Amino acid sequence: MGDHPAHGEADLVNSAPITPRPLSVAPTPPIVSLPPSQFHSPSLTRSPLLTPGGTNRKTPRIRTPRFITPLGSPLRKAIKLTKLDPQDAWLPITESRNGNAYYAAYHTLCSGIGIQALILPLAFTILGWAWGVIGLTLAFIWQLYTLYLLVQLHESPQDGIRYSRYMQLASATFGERLSKFLASFPIMYLSGGTCVALIVIGGATSKMFYETICGAGCTSKPLTTVEWYLVFTCAAVLLSQLPNLNSIAGVSLVGSLTAVGYCTAIWAVSVAQGRLPNVSYDPVRSKTEIAKIFDVLNALGIIAFAFRGHNLILEIQATMPSSEKHPSSIPMWRGVKVAYTIVAMCLFPLAIGGYWAYGHMIPPNGGMLAALLGFHSRDVARSILGLISFFVIINAVCSFQLYGMPMFDDMESNYTTRFKKPAPWWLRVIIRAMFGFGCFFVAVAIPFLGSVAGLVGGISLPVTLAYPCFMWLKMKKPKTYGPSWCINWFLGLLGMGLSAILTAAGLYVVIDTGVQVSFFKP
Repeated sequence: MGDHPAHGEADLVNSAPITPRPLSVAPTPPIVSLPPSQFHSPSLTRSPLLTPGGTNRKTPRIRTPRFITPLGSPLRKAIKLTKLDPQDAWLPITESRNGNAYYAAYHTLCSGIGIQALILPLAFTILGWAWGVIGLTLAFIWQLYTLYLLVQLHESPQDGIRYSRYMQLASATFGERLSKFLASFPIMYLSGGTCVALIVIGGATSKMFYETICGAGCTSKPLTTVEWYLVFTCAAVLLSQLPNLNSIAGVSLVGSLTAVGYCTAIWAVSVAQGRLPNVSYDPVRSKTEIAKIFDVLNALGIIAFAFRGHNLILEIQATMPSSEKHPSSIPMWRGVKVAYTIVAMCLFPLAIGGYWAYGHMIPPNGGMLAALLGFHSRDVARSILGLISFFVIINAVCSFQLYGMPMFDDMESNYTTRFKKPAPWWLRVIIRAMFGFGCFFVAVAIPFLGSVAGLVGGISLPVTLAYPCFMWLKMKKPKTYGPSWCINWFLGLLGMGLSAILTAAGLYVVIDTGVQVSFFKP
C-alpha cells in the first residue's frame, strides 16, 4: 500500500460514501466551474446525472475526471464528489459527446468553405499577382494558427473545465461584461447573419438553377425571388429538426463534398475555357490617393473574410469525449489539418485560376460564379452549369444547419436555465422554425444587408484573427517577452488594428457609394 500511493487514493475516491464523512480540518471551498464542468458528459441522453429540485434524491457518486488534476495532488484528495452540470445533456451542442476526428473534419470543412471564397480573384485585381498570393498565403497561415490556439484552449488541465462554446472562453478571458461588448455581437452576426446570407444565396441560386435547367423555351411561370427564398427556407427548417451537432455530421459531409465540388468545377471550367480576349493583369488603380488606400484595404478584407468558421471550432470540439490520456485536442487537430488541407486545395486554385482566366474583368458581384455564367453560359454544357448551381444550393442548406446550431443552443439554454429541465421536442421544433423564418424575414425585409457586409465584417474579424491570441495570453500565461508572448501580442494587436481599419474602410464605402435602402424589395 505504501509503495503505491496512487492506487490507495484511487480506492479512496471510488469508495467515497454518498454522504461525505465529517472532516477534522476546515472544509475545502467548493469548486466552481463554467458549464460544462466535466470531460465525460452524458452522450445521447435527455436525462441529466443531477436532478435538481429534490432533497430526497441521492447525489450521484461519480469518479472525479482524471483530467482535472494529477492523481496524487492535494486538490484530488479534497474532491470526493463532483456534481455534473445537467445542462450539458440537454443542449444541442453538448447533448452528444461521441464525435471523432472524421466528424470534426466534416464540420470544419463545411464551415470553412463558403460562397465568399468565389470573390477572392477580385482582391488580385487590386493587389496584383505577387501581393495577392503573398496576402492569401499569410492570411491562411494566420487563421490556421489561431485555429490551433482555439483547439488547445478548449480544455483546461488546471481546473478541468471544457470551454464548449466560444462565448464561454471569451467570458473566462475578458470577463462577463467586457466579453458581451467585444464578442457577443460578432458571434451573433457570424451565426445569424451567415444564415440570412445563406438564404439569399440559396434562394437566388435556386432561381438561377431553375432557369438554367428549364432553358429559354420554358413556358411555365417562374417563381419570384421571394418565393425562391421561401422554398429554400422551408428546406433548411425541415433539415434543422435534427437534434444535435453530432447528428448533422452526415449533413456536414454532404455540405463539404458539394463545396469542394462547386469550387473545383468553377475554377477548372474557367481555366479549361482559356483566358478571355484582351484580359489584363495590371492592378486597378483609383484616381485619388485615399481611394487607392481604401481599395487595398478592401482587397485585404476580401482575403480575410474568405476564411470563416472559427466561431464554431470550440462547439465542434465539444462533441468529442476527452480524458487525461486521450484529450479531445488530438483528434480535433487531426480533423482540422485534413479539412484545411482541402480548403487550401480549393481556395488557392480558385483565386489564382480565376484571376488568370478573367483578370480585371471579374465581376464585383458574384465573383467567379457570375463570371462563369456571364462569359461562358453558351460555351459550357447546360448540365455542368446546372450541376454547379445545384452544388451551391445543397452546400447552402447544409451550412445553414451548422451555423444555426449555436443559435439553437443559445435559445434552448434560456429555457433550460429557467425551468431546470430539457426543452420538449415540440418546443425545439418551434424554436428552430422561428429562427429559420426569422432569417427569411430579415433577408426579404433588408435586402441591402450585403451592402454593409464589409462594415459589419470588419467588426467581426477579431473573432477569427485577434481574440484567440489574447485568450492564449490570458489562459496559458506564456513567459513574458518569450517567443509565444511576443507572437501572440503582435498578431492580436495587428488583428485589432486591421479590424478597425477595415471597419473604417467599410464605412467609407457605404458613405461614398451610398446604400440603396429598399425594404421588402429583394
